[in-house]
Amino acid sequence: MRENRLRALWAQDQAAVNGWLAIPNSFSAEVMAHQGWDALTIDLQHGVIDYTALVPMLQAISTTNTVPVVRVPWLEPGILMKVLDAGAYGVICPMVNTREDAQKLVHWTHYAPQGTRSFGPVRATLYGGADYPVHANKTIVTFAMIETAQALDNLDAILSVEGLDAIYIGPSDLSLSLGCKPNFDDLEPKAQEAIEHILECAKAHGVVAGIHNGRPGVARARIELGFRFVTVGSDARMLAAGSQDILVAMRK
Repeated sequence: MRENRLRALWAQDQAAVNGWLAIPNSFSAEVMAHQGWDALTIDLQHGVIDYTALVPMLQAISTTNTVPVVRVPWLEPGILMKVLDAGAYGVICPMVNTREDAQKLVHWTHYAPQGTRSFGPVRATLYGGADYPVHANKTIVTFAMIETAQALDNLDAILSVEGLDAIYIGPSDLSLSLGCKPNFDDLEPKAQEAIEHILECAKAHGVVAGIHNGRPGVARARIELGFRFVTVGSDARMLAAGSQDILVAMRK
């Protein structure tokens, strides 16, 4: 089976730099993949991408060594299994708030006997290899998003779920849940303390910690703290920022 580069990086205690895809287009996904990102996450939750657009985007990413990851819209077995069958090598699930949520996530993303994932890797075998069904459970990476006060209260219980590989912090939703202003980088003290607490708990449980960032400098600083999966920007934001830079220069 094709190696999951995320697991290879983490085995060497290295951080993966992840890009974010919100534009429902296979060509833009292919362009992003050829820039050298360790992973690219296709966002089905807040982006404007549906399953029909997802599959050709996964195919486009497959022209490179970039790891294809999908953030699903919600904790629901059907979409989790469909994105894995389509060839996602990692799934990020939002709003995992309890141990039961985390258990469901693990069960629905793993074949028996570890879980209850239904068998039908229609494209996954093309991407991962003919032996995909044998090795999928140990290759696919499952992220639970920690982004609410409720998840903070249940953090140890969530992190102790066997088979949960990683957690992913959504700073904006976490900030909102704690009564703070939503932001990726410049967080209020209460939200910043929560993020540091989540990181330390994840380390203690041997679970990889990831986080969403707005600026490269912040992402580098968080790698120094111990985060091993950092997202910096999105295709849509980069398109807008690049256009703005050109227009500012042209209109001076």
